[in-house]
Amino acid sequence: MSTPLVMFLIFIAITLGITYWASKRSAGSAAYFAASRRVTGWQNGIAVAGDYMSAASFLGIAGIIAFQGYDGFMFSVGWLVAYLTVLLVVAEPLRNAGRYTMADVLAYRLKPRPVRAMASVSTLTVSTFYMIAQMVGAGALVALLLKDSGISYRAAVIGVGILMIVYVVFGGMLATTWVQIIKAILLMGGTILLSILVLGHFHFSFGAFFDAIAHVTYHEKGQEVVKDFLTPGLRYKPPYGALDLISLGLALIFGTAGLPHILVRFYTVPDAKTARSSVVWAMVLIGSFYIMTTFLGFGAATIVGRDYITTHGGTNMSAPLLAQALAGNIFFAFISAIAFATILAVVAGLTISASTSFAHDFWTNVIHRGVERKPGEEVMVARISAFVVGAVAITIAIVLGPTANVAFLVALAFAVAASANLPVIVLSIFWRRFNTTGAVAGLTVGLLASIGLILISPSLMAVDPPTVTGAARHLIQAKAIFPLENPGILSIPLGFVGAILGTLLSHEPTSEHKFNELLVRSNTGLGAERAGAH
Repeated sequence: MSTPLVMFLIFIAITLGITYWASKRSAGSAAYFAASRRVTGWQNGIAVAGDYMSAASFLGIAGIIAFQGYDGFMFSVGWLVAYLTVLLVVAEPLRNAGRYTMADVLAYRLKPRPVRAMASVSTLTVSTFYMIAQMVGAGALVALLLKDSGISYRAAVIGVGILMIVYVVFGGMLATTWVQIIKAILLMGGTILLSILVLGHFHFSFGAFFDAIAHVTYHEKGQEVVKDFLTPGLRYKPPYGALDLISLGLALIFGTAGLPHILVRFYTVPDAKTARSSVVWAMVLIGSFYIMTTFLGFGAATIVGRDYITTHGGTNMSAPLLAQALAGNIFFAFISAIAFATILAVVAGLTISASTSFAHDFWTNVIHRGVERKPGEEVMVARISAFVVGAVAITIAIVLGPTANVAFLVALAFAVAASANLPVIVLSIFWRRFNTTGAVAGLTVGLLASIGLILISPSLMAVDPPTVTGAARHLIQAKAIFPLENPGILSIPLGFVGAILGTLLSHEPTSEHKFNELLVRSNTGLGAERAGAH
């Protein structure tokens, strides 16, 4: 049995053990959806970091920096700075005003049915985008590592999907939390060790390291070229490169505060003070991690080389191949197992946020609002919807194939979250005049604008030469109508404009009256959901 397979199986066994333990403690809605709100600040901080440091972070960013140098570093900067938005704007009000989902905050002062219906659609859309990226990364990674065992990309994606569904269906939020904590600790340990090995390769001389980065050699169009990876322009070129970079930055910085699987983590802690402390814990870990991604990316470019990475799995395999080059096959297997753990933890978080939104927002409060339900029905619906969400993500990931860069796919999910979710969350908490029409308009315009612009952007629309075949071909074979890869610079303002215009064109006195209640509750915690009993 190969070393990677042994390490994978050890991690799977540990996480299934956690799931079994959590399943005994996940009876009832509060336990299943929010771990009974008994997660401590440091535990939730590590879990938030574990939820956030995804395959896009570990595999995708290292790959983008390894191939595009300085331009790829915006992914690291954007995802780190994003937590200031979470800390200063949404963490405390969300914990105080909500119960299980983002829509709880909106429904507090607005008409519940239309708001919850649209919020559920938005949550499912963002979660699916994000989940597809993780599944693509998982399939490519596992298929490459276990190719000697005859496991294909398709089989790997299906296997990861089944594990993800098992965690969520049986263990709920408690199992998801502890899988994320273990994964975060493993990921930080592996990344620190790999960063030290990279610097050790250059005899701990930053001068030698940066000199190598400034003279990266690889083949392009059959010619050997030497490029300076410390200067911009390798990915974002004129005439629209600067705008695309700004658009990406906006999507990453504002998208985090609208990501459903991050927002639901604040409902697992006892109070707003703990929510704030968990964000600080998360920022320390996330900040350290994203600084180290530069060592991983530039290390892969200088030590492994673009040419070798291209022929051995593509950009997403940059970090594992760097581990192999520096410390052999056992460390390669260890780093790959960490990447596998990363993917499992994140997809579990995504699945529980999507299934919670469907069960709590759509099933309970839209379809069956005011109807008496059986005890445990909401949890049962969440478990069934976890199967459905998982199946959809598996199918799309198989169709996309293993070549799509996961960091880029996730950046698109951030654009949708920033365009649809963030405007309505911010305006609901801070604008007295905001009403139901504004919320529905903001969610609708943000969703349609971001997805529509993605469909007509160079990401999905281009004329490929005949030599480009299979999954590498663009979905729409025509010249792109929208010139930017990331729609954030246009779709985020459109989301806010839709919400503001919708509000100004209608009047809803009830929502204005309830604003004072929301203001007091979101800032003081009076009336907020409390921790459940052991």
